[in-house]
Amino acid sequence: MLRELRLVATLCAACFVLYASGAWAQCSARDVLQNASVPTFSPVIAPSAVVRTGDIPKVWKTITLGAFANSFALRNALDAAGCGIGDLAEEILARPAFTLASSKTEVDLVAVSAADLGLAVESTSLKDIYSRAEKLGLSLAPAEVGPELRLQYFKQPTGEFLNIGMRPITTWNGDLVIFTVANGGAGLILIGKNAGAETQIPASSTFLFVRPRELPKVAKDSGQADKIQRR
Repeated sequence: MLRELRLVATLCAACFVLYASGAWAQCSARDVLQNASVPTFSPVIAPSAVVRTGDIPKVWKTITLGAFANSFALRNALDAAGCGIGDLAEEILARPAFTLASSKTEVDLVAVSAADLGLAVESTSLKDIYSRAEKLGLSLAPAEVGPELRLQYFKQPTGEFLNIGMRPITTWNGDLVIFTVANGGAGLILIGKNAGAETQIPASSTFLFVRPRELPKVAKDSGQADKIQRR
């Protein structure tokens, strides 16, 4: 039995090394600079028009969830890729509320700010941002989107901070936290952001939500009503 366990552990380690060889150290500052040698302009930080009710934002990026058996394997992949992990992000990765998809599945992400959503204020609450996104037919992202996006978005422009529009996870101290995928200039990192319902968010902050492939009936009806009003 012990020999079998050792064999399984060896095979897992070998698979881990093979997986690593394709993308290791992609998050380091050196690799970020190398990636930057190829001009990349993220549409996330490009100016955009206010999204009207019934207008579903275009998909920004599609990523795959469910690639890891558990949060430990996901955490090890982040470490091996050289991705930084902030204290709050590390804590909520270890919380029971952080779960992974049971099988591989793709999700379509859209990027919007409070200003894009028509909230013409300098700052607004997380609750209002989520409410407005829901009215557009968008869904909250699974928490897994945060670390998975970090592993699938190595060419992130410097200075870009993408907040995951997810249900906040409670830390051991009772703080509500969401993930932020960021490039602050010193390498790619996954950090946590305090996110109580009344937390004030700058209107320019970008959030990622899921665009369902089958749009909710409410969003469809809203779109039809909006088109009729424009005629």
